[in-house]
Amino acid sequence: MDATPAVRLDGVSKQFADSYAVHRLDLDIESGHFYSLLGPSGCGKTTTLRMIGGFSDPTDGSVLLAGEDVTALPPNRRNVNTVFQSYALFDHLDIAANIGFGLKRKGVAKDEIRQRVGDMLELVQLGGLSDRKPGTLSGGQRQRVALARALVNRPAVLLLDEPLAALDLKLRRQMQVELKQIQREVGITFVFVTHDQDEALTMSDRIAVMNDGRIEQSGTPEDVYEHPGSRFVASFMGTSNLMTGTYRGGRVALDGGPALPVGARNGIADGTSVNVSVRPEKVWLSDFEPGMSVLSGVIRETVYSGPTTTYLIELAPGVTLSVLEQNTDRARMEDRWCGGETVEFGWRPEHCLVLA
Repeated sequence: MDATPAVRLDGVSKQFADSYAVHRLDLDIESGHFYSLLGPSGCGKTTTLRMIGGFSDPTDGSVLLAGEDVTALPPNRRNVNTVFQSYALFDHLDIAANIGFGLKRKGVAKDEIRQRVGDMLELVQLGGLSDRKPGTLSGGQRQRVALARALVNRPAVLLLDEPLAALDLKLRRQMQVELKQIQREVGITFVFVTHDQDEALTMSDRIAVMNDGRIEQSGTPEDVYEHPGSRFVASFMGTSNLMTGTYRGGRVALDGGPALPVGARNGIADGTSVNVSVRPEKVWLSDFEPGMSVLSGVIRETVYSGPTTTYLIELAPGVTLSVLEQNTDRARMEDRWCGGETVEFGWRPEHCLVLA
């Protein structure tokens, strides 16, 4: 793998009037990676993508592609292509013409256009549909055409701005797998913008979680999910039981609740106000192991979701935990707890995160 980042943002900011959409952003994206910019609406992820693509000029800082400063270059002089949520296909052209449109504009020979378009149609599994018009295709097929049209130009970096958001859930999940497979096959750096945590976890080699124009945390999907570095990341990445309390002597006294045993935490002084985070799937409802933190509470709600059942357990007034249990053969309907029952639950100490 090339040691030079495919994309480097060096102190990039984008200011609108008195507010910053992106503020002093430093980011390196390695060549060949599937990199996701993840965050809620208004966090700056799409603005960041637009600055990489040249559609928006940074107020400060530099944009580099493969080591070359392209900050002042327009989009057509950057070796990137973009796939948008809207597809932006030409309805009067057939699929083959849509995919080959950019090559034709560049003056590429007809035989080469035919070969490259054919290769792209096979790559996105549309080999027999070259003479169809976009209006006759499904949403997933139109998205494949848009992807093929971007890839046929062989960009060094492909930018994707929430391209799957308009698809239904089942098709979106199918396209997530296919998109990752295509990225691995072509070896091009993908920079993917999404607000969907499951989408980012499914496809990414690395994730940058953005908040208020800055990167809160970046790393592999597993690192970001299992080891969130802030309350925001812990709450945004999936579901987490977040509680506030005071750390003292290996325990956290919850605000309005009991003291949780969390073990010694280096770097956190007694009396420090902290956040405690435990993922619902990390909480056990039976078969406790030695050394686990075991508490009791009252079940207030049971939510059946097919493969899983979620229990909302009240530790104390105003303090409720979510617990996720797989519906295996050991978790039959008659074995589920009901509202009002008192239950014991626990977790391994390493699964309890203490965030200063």
